Amino acid sequence: MHSALHEETSPDVLRERLRNVYWIGGGSGSGKSTIARRLADRHGLPLYDTDAVMPDHARRMPVEQAPYLGRFAAMDMDERWVTRSPQEMLDTFHWYQGEGFALIIEDLLALSADGPVIAEGFRLLPDLVRPLLADTGHAVWLLPTNEFRQKVFEGRGGPAWGFIAKTGDPQRALQNLLQRDALFTERLTEQTRQLGLNGFTVDPTITEEDSVRRVAAVFGLEN
Repeated sequence: MHSALHEETSPDVLRERLRNVYWIGGGSGSGKSTIARRLADRHGLPLYDTDAVMPDHARRMPVEQAPYLGRFAAMDMDERWVTRSPQEMLDTFHWYQGEGFALIIEDLLALSADGPVIAEGFRLLPDLVRPLLADTGHAVWLLPTNEFRQKVFEGRGGPAWGFIAKTGDPQRALQNLLQRDALFTERLTEQTRQLGLNGFTVDPTITEEDSVRRVAAVFGLEN
């Protein structure tokens, strides 16, 4: 996905202009939002939540730049979450394909012009973020174990949670979602390893404060 901004701006210039960004990516249910919020509050930094802007980005993307989004939008809830395999769900999910990433960069260029900013969300894919990093110490991916992710979704209500409850088979939908997210985490784990990026495993033995301190240490935010 490329916007006119990407076409007109060299990679070196983008890296320099985004030097103030601290990136927190990772699998769903890994604690990204909580850790990012705590770091932002603790260090007085603005927070850019890529989940929060998804509806706006979906509206702004031209149809020709979002084929996966178009197909997803045309599906009913069961087609999205019940009847397809977790692998198909992974391979065709628009945000996992990088659709809309150019809009994230446009937003961050405006925000980072005023100083450091923390960006977080699963849309921050390692292979898309890596070319934008002037310093790999400004990026971390949180990689939840299956056990950790299961506990998170149980805490949210399991099959009764959110859009899952709107399907014809919430239990099946939840299991498909958990398996898809496990596959996504495996992909992130491999990408961070291959690209020499920071990937941290998150399991039930690791406290929230431990994760906050670990990420802060990589970012050089420790006092």
